[in-house]
Amino acid sequence: MENALLIGASGGIGRALSAALGARGVAVTAVSRSGQGLDVTDEASVAAALDPLEGPFDLIFVATGALGIDGSKPEKSLREVTPKAMLDQFMLNCIGPSLILKHASRLLPRDRRAIFAALSARVGSIGDNRLGGWYAYRTAKAALNQMIHSGAIELSRTHGQSICVALHPGTVATPFTEKYLGRHPAVAPAEAARNLLRVLDGLTPAQTGQFLDWQGEVVPW
Repeated sequence: MENALLIGASGGIGRALSAALGARGVAVTAVSRSGQGLDVTDEASVAAALDPLEGPFDLIFVATGALGIDGSKPEKSLREVTPKAMLDQFMLNCIGPSLILKHASRLLPRDRRAIFAALSARVGSIGDNRLGGWYAYRTAKAALNQMIHSGAIELSRTHGQSICVALHPGTVATPFTEKYLGRHPAVAPAEAARNLLRVLDGLTPAQTGQFLDWQGEVVPW
């Protein structure tokens, strides 16, 4: 891997991924809201950030996302579901990465192995959902998983060695999660980045379209 495009490079996992890739000697093109003013929910902003890029990039990694948006909290009950929270979650956690996939897929090489990866979450799994709640976030991540799976099918037609996957990073100790950790164990961003890159290292085109966790295990849809 020689070149990587990292979207959301200013977040906890994004910064750690950038550092880990740089330590490997990978040339990282980092794009973020704080750095370039990228708003992944605005297609004009996505186009302005990505369309001038030439690539190719062996890895395109989308590390954007949020659990609480504009003061909202994960819902514990159906009574707490609101249209605004649902829309905000869908815009950031599904539409945003989908627009990146739309505008960045041309930057993947066609003649060699290349990866498009987006951060998802195990709570977006329908098959693994035994607790309920967290309606907006779960629904948005489930929709993202479908976009990644569908996009992988289309990409494979033009990029025969491409790998397009959704990744669950585990519980990572960042500002993103600090209010919701409770007694759940969490890993530092640097460790999470190493785990994710280890998974990516072992992937083959036969695994495109999958939803994988930080150990490389398949997560149920």
